[in-house]
Amino acid sequence: MKTIVKLLAAGTFLLSVASCNQQKTTILKQSDFPHPPIATQTPQTFTEFGNERVDNYYWLRDKTNPAVIDYLNAENAYTDTVMSSTKGLQEKIYNEIMGRIKDADESYPLLIRGYFYYNRTLSGKQYRVYCRQADTTGAAEEVIFDVNAMAEGKKAMRFSGYSVSPDNKLAAYTFNETGSFADYTLKVRNLETGEDFSENIPMVTSYEWANDNKTIFYVVVDKALRPHKVFRHTLGSAAKDVLVYEETDARFNLYLDKTKTDKEIFIVSSSSTTSEYRYIAADKPMDKPQVFLPRVQGVEYSVYAHSDKYFIRYKDRENLNGKIYELPATGYQDKSTWKEFVAHDPAVRIEGVDVLRNYLILDLRKKGLNEIKYISLADGQSGEITFPEPVYTVGLNGNPEFEANTIRYSYTSLNRPSTLYEFDLIKRESTKLKEQEIPSGFNADDYIVERLWAKAHDGTEVPMAIVYKKGLKKNGKSPALLYSYGSYGSSSDVYFSPAYYSLIDRGYILAIAQIRGGSDLGEQWYEDGKLLKKKNTFNDFIACAEKLIADKYTSADKLAAMGGSAGGLLMGAVVNMRPDLFNTIVAAVPFVDVINTMLDTSLPLTTQEYEEWGNPNEEEYYKYMLSYSPYDNVTAQHYPNILATGGLNDSQVGFHEPSKWVAKLRANKTDDNIVLLYMNMESGHGGATGRYDRIKETAFEWAFILNRTGINE
Repeated sequence: MKTIVKLLAAGTFLLSVASCNQQKTTILKQSDFPHPPIATQTPQTFTEFGNERVDNYYWLRDKTNPAVIDYLNAENAYTDTVMSSTKGLQEKIYNEIMGRIKDADESYPLLIRGYFYYNRTLSGKQYRVYCRQADTTGAAEEVIFDVNAMAEGKKAMRFSGYSVSPDNKLAAYTFNETGSFADYTLKVRNLETGEDFSENIPMVTSYEWANDNKTIFYVVVDKALRPHKVFRHTLGSAAKDVLVYEETDARFNLYLDKTKTDKEIFIVSSSSTTSEYRYIAADKPMDKPQVFLPRVQGVEYSVYAHSDKYFIRYKDRENLNGKIYELPATGYQDKSTWKEFVAHDPAVRIEGVDVLRNYLILDLRKKGLNEIKYISLADGQSGEITFPEPVYTVGLNGNPEFEANTIRYSYTSLNRPSTLYEFDLIKRESTKLKEQEIPSGFNADDYIVERLWAKAHDGTEVPMAIVYKKGLKKNGKSPALLYSYGSYGSSSDVYFSPAYYSLIDRGYILAIAQIRGGSDLGEQWYEDGKLLKKKNTFNDFIACAEKLIADKYTSADKLAAMGGSAGGLLMGAVVNMRPDLFNTIVAAVPFVDVINTMLDTSLPLTTQEYEEWGNPNEEEYYKYMLSYSPYDNVTAQHYPNILATGGLNDSQVGFHEPSKWVAKLRANKTDDNIVLLYMNMESGHGGATGRYDRIKETAFEWAFILNRTGINE
């Protein structure tokens, strides 16, 4: 449901292509192919608040049932049959995407404690190689992790990163071989010998080193995959790991965070609306954790340590976009000691904070666009890094070195490849470090980027960014793809995608809708698209589709829509509400079986999701959620062409959700359009784990969209 967002956006949607010729052919319908698999209907009845629900496909949730696996394999075989005529197109798109990606590439080095860290991709290799080099003359490169070697003989490999010990000699890291976002194993590598220690700790989500270079704190998940316990482990010790803290409130997740000053390790408890910090002195790992500020329902705070004070980003109902306080190093429990450092602004959301010895840096969002502001801690003078284009995305990378006077940020737009900059806070000037290279060539001036505003059902103006090839005529004859997410306050930012241009160069308009449920226009934008206001999300997306059609950018018979995870919920909801607006829907790992999932507390993420969707054990929320749940609202009507994808090892959205949805759609729809299910039998929520395999999945999705509008070259 939730955690997929950022990875889906950067994986499934982060690629692209080129080609210009459009050869239209006869568009085949479902009846032109063998009959699709038919899932056995085994009615199971549920009754809640006097309402009776009959679920004919509830049995599809059990992947230990051989009949379920047989059904999924049959669906994949059918999908392969229907898509067989697009094999050439898929290959062409794949090659186009590869032409826009520098196959063998290297990240720009980052200095941390005397070492430059970087990673590279190698031609023909699926995974990254992680390296470092000491900041000394003539230092040799050290290969820390070659994920390609780790993945040899494995069906999937997800490497989630590493953390180097304070003395630079060891690296803790986590990985899994299922492709899910859950069952990560923690190991420790000796960077001097390249050998791993015997530690093999399962189900770990976050971890931090104490300053003694032998103590590791780590968080593990419960049966519902909720991060709930913090343990202390001593490297090489046979003693049982010590439970340091357990979060008993099922709405809260735990994670660890070490301060940039290396003084504290924070244990952070957070729900969707409330947070609480505990701390352990990094020099005294045996101490018991102490509460920084006790939790208050509806209050979220984040702590940033300075050498002799703290800054906290503070959010409550009166300060939804957040404000910054400066706190003394001691006695801060008394709020009279707090000094307001950055006031709340109802028009500007504080997205992120980075603290250096001499500066506080703010990542801000105003009118859907990012801004970076810096404030001198010596004299209070401030400045901003400004950007000229009407639609763009800036990411604040900050600096891991507390003493630094520079920060890094990345800049991108729909027609501008991602570029990494370093900003000198003293000179107040930016230096370009690295620009995304497009080997096959790319000219930004060949494309037009616009920002449109659609009027929603309640009169709210909803922003939308679009890009298309110069010379396009607005006569309603162009195909288009509309994408969004719209949940958890995650903004639908624009970015350059090498993959999008497979569609754009074939005449497509690409549109990204910044609908309520995200935080694109501030925290209130998020509040107005969750819980009992969730339908605003769907209505906003519909308004954006109507805007594209009304302004003759496209027409309903040429408009495709796409979303993943909670964005897949969006797809399922709008296709029930307004199937007439769309020709094609791609729903990636879609969260569509809302009522069944949210009533089953044994499933991952369910209980802590109550603050996003509501608790269906309360009648008001139950009825509201039932009124939009995509699976529950499938009915006898015409539906667009639909491609639903899933992962057998998905820990966020169960594989059964797209499977049941497709089965019910086929049993109820009254049209001859194609409905397909593609199930990755070896991975989870993010799809294929190898980079080439991910590109192949993108090419497959693009080929489906293009084929449904008769474009096959």
